[in-house]
Amino acid sequence: MMADRENIVVLTGAGISAESGVATFRDKDGIWSKFDWQKLATPEAFESDQQTVYDFYNTRRHKLRDVSPNPAHEALARLEREWGGGFTLITQNIDNLHERAGSQALIHMHGEMMKIRCAECETVTPYDDDLSFDLACRACGESGRMRPHVVWFGEMPLEMEGIYRALQEADLFVAIGTSGAVYPAAGFAAEAQAMGARTLELNLEDSDITPRFDAVRRGPAGAVVPEWVEELLDA
Repeated sequence: MMADRENIVVLTGAGISAESGVATFRDKDGIWSKFDWQKLATPEAFESDQQTVYDFYNTRRHKLRDVSPNPAHEALARLEREWGGGFTLITQNIDNLHERAGSQALIHMHGEMMKIRCAECETVTPYDDDLSFDLACRACGESGRMRPHVVWFGEMPLEMEGIYRALQEADLFVAIGTSGAVYPAAGFAAEAQAMGARTLELNLEDSDITPRFDAVRRGPAGAVVPEWVEELLDA
């Protein structure tokens, strides 16, 4: 039984949103198996062919509007609302399903697809419409420099200082629906463990870092996450 004052840090990956119908990027049949990431997801691609990059992300943004949060997203939002201790949710996903489910203590380490960022002044703005070359930055007025607010290949993940601070203060670290193949997120379990936290993996199948966890639960996120949250809140 866990005391209600404990700090919980949760990491979510593509598996949690895949159950809502969001296409994954790195799986065998994922987006990068069909498209060339070098032409779509690098700073160099944006500089050389902005329209192609815009078209790709506009398609992703349109598809995101057609999906909804699933019971796993909703359970994590409930945990945040009702848990008596600290809670931080870190996601590798660039969709907005956690927010739509009600999560607030949320860190998007790979950015957010429904926001745009000025490549000149770095101003980040929520934006629902299509990206286009004539879109001007609301802060500096520059046109043709608005890019998706997502982390591309060769770029550093966002908010790492806050993430490592949360990991250092965690009593329990939980990874949900992540492959454990992408660093630095793949190292979070070891980081938390080194600071004395217990670790739990909730996943459909074993990941690259399953041996790092003290305990594992297998099954769809939409089933195992609500079950785990119910147990925590009833303890």
